[in-house]
Amino acid sequence: MMSIPIKSVAASVSPSSTNIHDRFRNARRRDSISDIRQPKILHPLENEGLRLLILENISQDAVAAFRAQGYHVDHHTKAFSEAELVEKIGSYHAIGIRSKTKITERVLKAASKLLVIGCFCIGTNQVDLAAAARAGIPVFNSPFSNSRSVAELVVSELIALSRQLFERSYELRTGVWNKQSKGCWEIRGKTLGIVGYGHIGAQLSVLAEAFGMRVLFHDVVNIMPLGSARQVDSLATLLAESDFVTLHVPELPETINMISKQQLAQMKKGSYLINNARGKVVDIPALVESLQSKHLAGAAIDVFPSEPGANGDPFDDQLNSWASVLRALPNVILTPHIGGSTEEAQKMIGDEVAQALSRYLGYGSTLGAVNFPEVDLRAIPAEQRNQIRVCHVHKNQPGVLKQVNDALSLYNVEKQYSDSKGEVAYLMADISEVSFAELPNLKARISSTDANIITRFLA
Repeated sequence: MMSIPIKSVAASVSPSSTNIHDRFRNARRRDSISDIRQPKILHPLENEGLRLLILENISQDAVAAFRAQGYHVDHHTKAFSEAELVEKIGSYHAIGIRSKTKITERVLKAASKLLVIGCFCIGTNQVDLAAAARAGIPVFNSPFSNSRSVAELVVSELIALSRQLFERSYELRTGVWNKQSKGCWEIRGKTLGIVGYGHIGAQLSVLAEAFGMRVLFHDVVNIMPLGSARQVDSLATLLAESDFVTLHVPELPETINMISKQQLAQMKKGSYLINNARGKVVDIPALVESLQSKHLAGAAIDVFPSEPGANGDPFDDQLNSWASVLRALPNVILTPHIGGSTEEAQKMIGDEVAQALSRYLGYGSTLGAVNFPEVDLRAIPAEQRNQIRVCHVHKNQPGVLKQVNDALSLYNVEKQYSDSKGEVAYLMADISEVSFAELPNLKARISSTDANIITRFLA
């Protein structure tokens, strides 16, 4: 039989709709399915279905992911007031919010079933973290996912301010042709001062240097700079040397009004201030004075001390007493807290926080919690039967482990891990050779200790 040589043929292939990231993600998913044993899916032993309250127009992908796991999800596009939360939160086991919904101690006292809180954003100052921890409720956020979006917004504001783009665009929209170069600058060769060199500040540093900017930064800890950026010894030094100052700090007692009359006076005449961090870190009336006196040439503000609760609500003097004056100032860019509002960022935030909530509800893992001991156990293999996972949140006091281990001594403890943070401690243990008929008594024994906060059994 004669063999026939087969010729290779080159052919052009039309680009697919998937990108390289999708292909790598799909490859990893295939590898994980074929090469790794699947974990056993755990469920609370209580018969009641888990109910989730999702507010502030959080990603529909996250909502769909929750529903796919069998959770009952109530989704709302707006923020809830404290009174609304107190009225409704008692029937929910988990809540997802962004920055406008405030979860206070009063809300937490009304949340009789609440197990976990998800902040679908970077900040967590909208939650009383200490009160949540005391109630046995871990809080998760997304510290990295919108960093690029915020950094890119700052870059756009650098250029828009230095070229007075908003003024020229507004004038032309009102029928006025006003072509001019006075007071308009390139950002190349200018100095950018970054206050807070975290994930956003570091990315912004790299982008700014790509535009030919000199980068200084100030942070409360010593950090290795990226590129040619240089850390300065004080905020005053940064303010005095920078043409643009951009803020990327959390809201803490020590950062409230960190930029006020004294700090604004230390800035270079004709410089610009950008705030995409938190609304209370800038003294807005002092900023207004600095802009009116022409000491600053412009500002970009994306966050405010008080913000409307929903799209369409007014941003006026009833909300902030200086709002109308700020709105009337030239070369001031005002945006409605959109730093992380891109399709990419919201999808990544939705995925990250939804996974964290699902891991805690389904497996007890608190890795990534901002107010809670970080505890995790390797998954129970799917083929393993008669294993129960004990998740015990308790006060951090002596003698608790002895009481719990005495209760578990009749069973084989496959693995166990505990940790504490402040007033709260968290223990996870997998036990085997236990019948379901024994579980009510076992749970009652652990829950009846004086240190108990929340005890859950997963199987």
